[in-house]
Amino acid sequence: MSIRHATVRDVPRILEIYGPYVENTVVSSEYTVPTCEEFTRRFLEITETFPWLVWEEDGVVLGYAYGSLPFERAAYQWCASASIYLCPEAKGKGIGKKLYTQLWHFLQLQGYRKVYAVITTANEDSIAFHRAVGYRHVATMPDCGYKLGKRYGNVWMEKELNSWDTPPGEPVPFCRVSER
Repeated sequence: MSIRHATVRDVPRILEIYGPYVENTVVSSEYTVPTCEEFTRRFLEITETFPWLVWEEDGVVLGYAYGSLPFERAAYQWCASASIYLCPEAKGKGIGKKLYTQLWHFLQLQGYRKVYAVITTANEDSIAFHRAVGYRHVATMPDCGYKLGKRYGNVWMEKELNSWDTPPGEPVPFCRVSER
């Protein structure tokens, strides 16, 4: 078992993990599973700047976590968003915490100050998980989503990664961090 950087070759397996969240839950706000082409495009766009990690056991990817931008404007460039998805057999084994711990490490090295998680209000397990790993609740937006015949809201949670004591330099792309 290991955590490693995801590659384009992992995209089909990552999409296999993600697909059921789209089709069967409100965890993902998407209605249809992206095509492999679309998901590859997203992967390549995200990994230009952020880390994307996978948990692998016996050559099989069981989960993944990645960073992305929660906001587009320049004033928020020191904020990141974290996403994590595990296949059912990986849940409850501490894999999520290990993936997130490594992801936070890289985001800190990149210079990000805060990391956010946006979680549907229906996903109480994820809210509890994020609280347990040090996130704090900052906002609830009720009834902003509709999927699978139900309305749901979003919970925003945040975790501080680096202090704001010094004037922030711009975050560096992940590829430059991994070269250090």
